[in-house]
Amino acid sequence: MKQAPEHLVALIEPIVEGLGYECVGIEYHPHPRHGLLRIYIDSDNGIVLDDCSKVSHQVSGMLDVEDPIPDNYQLEVSSPGADRPFFKISQFERFKGSTVQVNLFKAIGGRKRITGLIEKVEEDIITLIENSQIFEVPFSAISKARLVPEYLIEKGVRSGK
Repeated sequence: MKQAPEHLVALIEPIVEGLGYECVGIEYHPHPRHGLLRIYIDSDNGIVLDDCSKVSHQVSGMLDVEDPIPDNYQLEVSSPGADRPFFKISQFERFKGSTVQVNLFKAIGGRKRITGLIEKVEEDIITLIENSQIFEVPFSAISKARLVPEYLIEKGVRSGK
């Protein structure tokens, strides 16, 4: 997964949760001049611009003091959206019965991308069903995962129509 380095997660997650939000995940894309630190937040009431601003202000202040990123970067705070990214195995458990698209580091069953229904999650194995085919995917094999919004499934995107 594109989870940020553990030291960044350890600094940022408590701030987000302390403000009353769920820290869905943190991505860090380093670059000497154009790095990006993206924080996905959520709450039971949804996320509006003021929520993102509040988190951005608090995290920015901490980053200025701690200075954990040596290069230039842009800080971005957003909601996960309808096609929310997954960063933790607990997110697969939470959305059991939903459809996800996963990209894999190495092919499983001849596939490096699977769009399937989450049937079950046992320890670190996620069982996905795509067109009656069952894939048992180790969490560590996933490079990227996103929820497939229901409206796309209804339009036949999942089945390629």
